[in-house]
Amino acid sequence: MCDLEFILFLLGLALLIILSLYRRKQNYSENLPPGNMGWPFLGETIAYLKPYTATTIGKFMEEHISRYGKIYKSHLFGEPTIVSADAGLNRFILQNEGKLFECSYPRSIGGILGKWSMLVLVGDMHRDMRIISLNFLSNSRLRTHLLKEVEKHTLLVFDCWIENSIICAQDEAKKFTFNLMAEHIMSLEPGKPETEQLKKEYITFMKGVVSAPLNFPGTAYRKALQSRSKILKFIEQKMEERVKKKSEDDQNELLGWVLKNSNLSKEQILDLVLSLLFAGHETSSVAIALGIYFLQGCPTAVHQLKEEHAEISKAKRELGETELSWDDYKKMEFTQCVMFLPLPFNTFNRP
Repeated sequence: MCDLEFILFLLGLALLIILSLYRRKQNYSENLPPGNMGWPFLGETIAYLKPYTATTIGKFMEEHISRYGKIYKSHLFGEPTIVSADAGLNRFILQNEGKLFECSYPRSIGGILGKWSMLVLVGDMHRDMRIISLNFLSNSRLRTHLLKEVEKHTLLVFDCWIENSIICAQDEAKKFTFNLMAEHIMSLEPGKPETEQLKKEYITFMKGVVSAPLNFPGTAYRKALQSRSKILKFIEQKMEERVKKKSEDDQNELLGWVLKNSNLSKEQILDLVLSLLFAGHETSSVAIALGIYFLQGCPTAVHQLKEEHAEISKAKRELGETELSWDDYKKMEFTQCVMFLPLPFNTFNRP
């Protein structure tokens, strides 16, 4: 047998052993719901990530629910996973988080978000990170700063619209939430070169978070890891500027506030800032876009919204006021009801 044939024989044998071990692991199904673990290593990740309209649960979910029921096993993002589209089970999971269930992301996503990301941490460390964020977002700051920032960035988006033109609600929502979070976290002004460059890297980063975990040159996952490094380098540069400057104005942004009021390490602060940028931008932009979409199908709600805001606007004109206040926000009772959007399903990893 020549060297080439021997090498091919060893490769084939190794592949058979790997597949055998994978199938043996796959057959471990005690007390597990029905389902399909998919291909070795990749599982069903590629099919799961196929694009679908936000108003549906997607072809992947529809086919699996039809075949296996609302609770089924799968293999996603490199991890054995149980997927639940059952409202009762999802409610039970959420009510017992930290007791019977532990919130987590697959290791591949955790590798992009960072080990100190608030979205990855559990237990006491997650609680401490959460307390730091909530202390910054105190009621007094919400009333004096954040509400004005929201109004400012909303008007900036509106000012860019051209009369009788078509806009994409999702793109406008993403623009609004990114610029708001960038200023809220690091005092970055919208439209500035550094803000636009950060946005560009962030878009690449986001594509990798929801991609197959293949760390090879040219893949979305590899590009996301590279963009993550650039984003963290940018945040680190901003940290150094604030340490040198030591300005009281920095207390109005999360980065400056955390540097002065916490004992977190540099690595922890970097991951915290990145996770808040990710969480604040993605969840809010999707909720805004879906809210706009669903409102068009409910003229009664739109009419009630207009009435509520017209009443507040009229009262402010009579008082000679222009800017929104905290009292105005508290009067938007129906608006706050419209803001709530329930999640249709949940996924959790099998230990």
